[in-house]
Amino acid sequence: MPNAKHFLAFDLGAESGRGILGRLDGSRLSLEIIHRFPNGAVRTLDALHWDVLRLYSEMLQTLRRCAAQHGALDGIGVDTWGVDFALLGRGGVLLGNPRHYRDPYTEGIMEQAFARVPRAEIFRHTGIQFMRFNTLFQLLALQRDRSPLLDMAETLLFMPDLFHYWFTGIKVNEYTDASTSQMLDANTRNWSHELIRAFALPSQIFGTLIQPGAVLGPLRPSIMQETGINAASVIAPASHDTASAIVAVPASVPSWAYISSGTWSLMGVEWKQPLVSDAAREANFTNEGGVGGTIRFLKNIMGLWLVQECRRAWERAGTVYSYDELMRQAETAPPFVSLVNPDEPSFLLPANMPAALADFCRKTGQPAPDSVGATVRCALESLALCYRWVLERLETLTGQRAEVIHIVGGGSQNALLNQFTAEACNRPVLAGPVEATAIGNVLVQALGAGVLGSVTDAREVVRRSFEVRTFTPHQPDAWQAPYERFCKLLHANKPQA
Repeated sequence: MPNAKHFLAFDLGAESGRGILGRLDGSRLSLEIIHRFPNGAVRTLDALHWDVLRLYSEMLQTLRRCAAQHGALDGIGVDTWGVDFALLGRGGVLLGNPRHYRDPYTEGIMEQAFARVPRAEIFRHTGIQFMRFNTLFQLLALQRDRSPLLDMAETLLFMPDLFHYWFTGIKVNEYTDASTSQMLDANTRNWSHELIRAFALPSQIFGTLIQPGAVLGPLRPSIMQETGINAASVIAPASHDTASAIVAVPASVPSWAYISSGTWSLMGVEWKQPLVSDAAREANFTNEGGVGGTIRFLKNIMGLWLVQECRRAWERAGTVYSYDELMRQAETAPPFVSLVNPDEPSFLLPANMPAALADFCRKTGQPAPDSVGATVRCALESLALCYRWVLERLETLTGQRAEVIHIVGGGSQNALLNQFTAEACNRPVLAGPVEATAIGNVLVQALGAGVLGSVTDAREVVRRSFEVRTFTPHQPDAWQAPYERFCKLLHANKPQA
């Protein structure tokens, strides 16, 4: 592509980070992984943190490789998971390593928050799904613990904002990531100052909100000197990873649902206005910001974390399984023996995931999975049934039937789960692209640089550039009785309104 534009997407996930170079010639996009590096929680004493300094050093290494192998870049942008944040003190100094959303320090904080501001009132303002690790509850936990960090903080930056700041020296909050915090007003799409006052949080730490595609400025001269890269523009993508992934959904029909599938499954629809009804609150749905003024009306589901943690537990016990081997064993295991609620709180940070799944089954009067294949099948069937439950509520709340389900992200490679999803939901499933988040990151940078004109143009590039695999339901009736069992499990754990 001699006339191609080159955009570098830093895509940081819960397990790994990648620097991915996108080459865009205006009609087609190709990707190249420049550098892959591990990520994960670091435990210090009883707290879980992100090692942001190491992550930043890996990003600099990526820039060095780009400079040596590919020359100049036209843009650089960072996307990450949501809710977690860094606090900066005087002079922009980092006040400690950011906490990991799975850190147990937020346990019990939601109930304390609802005693101050009712749950319904918080949802009316923010439209965000209640999860104990949302930014609001993390800040309230710091407040409860009288953390000196909160007293010293002058600036709050979400994870991608922090890296953009280190690249440019500019402190801003990108809208799509900030929208996950449970601190934005869903209708005005600005900070909910009424909620901030109600919880007596320091208002000065919440900064200027920018939209995806905003050009922040060139890399700082010291970074150019250190890495040999050019004065590339840092362009904020949709810096929440799911918001970027949704840009890369190759949708071609008017009505569709999506699942951004990975460690978490985020299932929803692209909508124009927030839905903050009592029914949406009772179903614990969320209204997060998207690109082009859209709302990602969705629900967070525990996702393939269930399988990932099982695999890690078996590895600790001395047996290493590839994901292909786990899927083969699951495929041959008997169907519908044991089901779980994927969002059971005990699955968030279990000491041993297979034991936690078995314990849930015993407590709900079901046989505990008795093999590796049975355990993985239990997790996958439960996820597929959970997708059906979410789909039914999406369609009721929006009044619109989804013709197809698009699955994007790393989980789109899981053919067994894709087929289970098609069967359980009785809808065609279109799986791919795999690197949806990085693709969306690159395409939003291209929108900000004026290379592309609209999200519609971006999705046309995706359709031309990447293959999609179709999964068709064959025996959806076989999933009806298991679905009724699954709904009974959910009813026993229904959140209080």
